[in-house]
Amino acid sequence: MNIPYLYDAGVLIAIDNDDRRMWARHSLALEDGRDIHIPSIVVSQAWRDARRQVRLGKFLAGCHVVPVGLETAETAGILCGKAGTSDIVDATVVAMASSLGAIIWTSDPDDIRSLVDAQDTKPATVIRTV
Repeated sequence: MNIPYLYDAGVLIAIDNDDRRMWARHSLALEDGRDIHIPSIVVSQAWRDARRQVRLGKFLAGCHVVPVGLETAETAGILCGKAGTSDIVDATVVAMASSLGAIIWTSDPDDIRSLVDAQDTKPATVIRTV
């Protein structure tokens, strides 16, 4: 059984910028049969212009873009309170990854780590840096 991946906006920005290392990581994940999840709110952070982001649009078509429901939204809000932060998108990434048992790929490992630590669950969510 493969542990799923959950991508934050840093991954989408890397893909949009044609970062070969991120493309290679993503390709390996797909070859391994991993499910790739992206919270819909993360897409909002990275999406600006469909005419210029064709590569990103194609990339997203191969991922599970997950709507943020009420339960995840509430969990993210509580997590922001515990961590003393206001970055609801990062908190949503952590909340969703925890519920999926997913590894988080991020360009913001310190911010994500503080939210994972505030969550205080065992085992802690694994974080990988873009």
